[in-house]
Order: sequence, then C-alpha cells, then structure tokens
Amino acid sequence: YDVLALPNLNGDYLSDACGAQIGGLGIAPGANIGDGRVLAEPVHGSAPKYAGQDKVNPTAMVLSGRIMLEFMGWDDAADLIRDAVEQTIVSKKVTYDIERQIEGGEKLATSEYADEVVANIEDLA
Repeated sequence: YDVLALPNLNGDYLSDACGAQIGGLGIAPGANIGDGRVLAEPVHGSAPKYAGQDKVNPTAMVLSGRIMLEFMGWDDAADLIRDAVEQTIVSKKVTYDIERQIEGGEKLATSEYADEVVANIEDLA
C-alpha cells in the first residue's frame, strides 16, 4: 500500500508494530508528504528523558532526512545515506537498543554512531 488511512490511535499502533519489525522505533523514519511539502521526522518523538545522555539511536532521524532528500529529488545523496546507515548496522557498530538484539554487536554512544555513519558516507562517496 502507498497510503493507509487510519484513526489516530490505530495508526499509532500500526506504526509502532511496523517499527518493531525493522528493529525498533529508533530505526523507523517517518514523513507527512503533501502537495509540494514534506515534514520528515522520526516516528518515535523526541524521548526527552534521554536528553544529554548520548545514548539514543539517531537512525530514525537520519533516515527521515533521507526521505526529505528523496522528496527534493536528491536521490544520489539519499542513496548514499541509506547505504552508509546500512553499512554501519551490518558492521554491528550500533547504539544500545540494537546492540542488545544482535550477537557480537559493539555498543556506541549516539555521537560515536553518527561518526561511523559519516565515515561510511565518506568511504562510499
């Protein structure tokens, strides 16, 4: 489906269930797309209880930015970000929420994970 129209609560349940299928809400990007406009944001919200702890997973925010780049027609940049995030996760250098789900994972702080994604962008570019 391209579009699922659901009441707010049911839509929230469905988006959370879909996020769980890909590894958790820390990975789930989101976007509200209209005529000539896009609002790209993670589906999980801001998680204020983790502010300043350098431990949350920034993947959903990064991939939401990717959706924005695709909307703008910057497909090469969007693909580069997708590939860099994928390479980072495949290398098992991940934040705490993913590290606890995979064998042999290396737990990184948010900033360290972001540095790995940037390094992979530079390697792939």
